[in-house]
Amino acid sequence: MTPMSPRSKSVLALLAPVALLGACAMSGPSGSNAPVFSQAGLPAAVQVPDGHKVSLETVGVGKITYECRAKKDMAGQFEWVFVGPDAALNDRRGTMVGKYYGPPATWEAKDGSKVTGTQVAVAPAAAGSIPLQLVKANPAMGMGAMQGVSHIQRVATKGGVAPQTMCDAAGVGQKQVVDYQADYIFWAPVAMR
Repeated sequence: MTPMSPRSKSVLALLAPVALLGACAMSGPSGSNAPVFSQAGLPAAVQVPDGHKVSLETVGVGKITYECRAKKDMAGQFEWVFVGPDAALNDRRGTMVGKYYGPPATWEAKDGSKVTGTQVAVAPAAAGSIPLQLVKANPAMGMGAMQGVSHIQRVATKGGVAPQTMCDAAGVGQKQVVDYQADYIFWAPVAMR
């Protein structure tokens, strides 16, 4: 093995940080080599405004509870009403990194930081799936992964729609739980991440 000249060592010392930065740029937000989420193909209504970047990509897997209730201001009519979600938030490798529950809708990281939010827009999804959604996040509670999150997108939804069974006066108060899955993409202003 030929010894390296002092000049070669200097060049390597300068290139090592560049190589490391390049490797980081290629990995996704969770440190995996998965590509960073792209908004291409999403309806405009649920796209996050320019000036933001992905801070965390998760897959929510869980259940949504619905309750049979009388329709407001519509005597004698009944409907299944969304009560709340209960889902694990997993990274792209399938490792649990948090949870999603409500009401109010709350996304909580394993480090204890959490955000709630207000729905900004929805857009239709595939038949039999809950809509795509854009949420404006409230300031995070606690320090950690949710700090600086400004928007949350719900995309790639599967299932989760209200039950197709009859909801009538005899069934008022009954609850049904349905399975669902959705990607939750967390965004922060570019200056924050």
